[in-house]
Amino acid sequence: MFAVVQTGGKQYKVSVGQEISVEKIERNVGDKIKLDVLMICDGENVKAGNPILSGAVCEAEVVEHGKGDKIVVFKYKAKKNERKKQGHRQPYTKIKITAIK
Repeated sequence: MFAVVQTGGKQYKVSVGQEISVEKIERNVGDKIKLDVLMICDGENVKAGNPILSGAVCEAEVVEHGKGDKIVVFKYKAKKNERKKQGHRQPYTKIKITAIK
């Protein structure tokens, strides 16, 4: 059984017991959260929402918070001696799917 859920403006295909990294969620580690379910498939039957499936719930638990790998942003103007170097680390929240109902 798997489901397609939506959080942080992105969609994820998840199953029970899976850990995924999503956009940062302002919750404490160990908190339970509920995600919007767009589609559920149990092998044979497929139920899809328009856009959210009513009556379906995906429960998850916050495992940890962290930051992704650093990316370097380098901007410059040719022949002008104008340079700007920045680094960025995207924050994320790792969640574990506990139930799909």
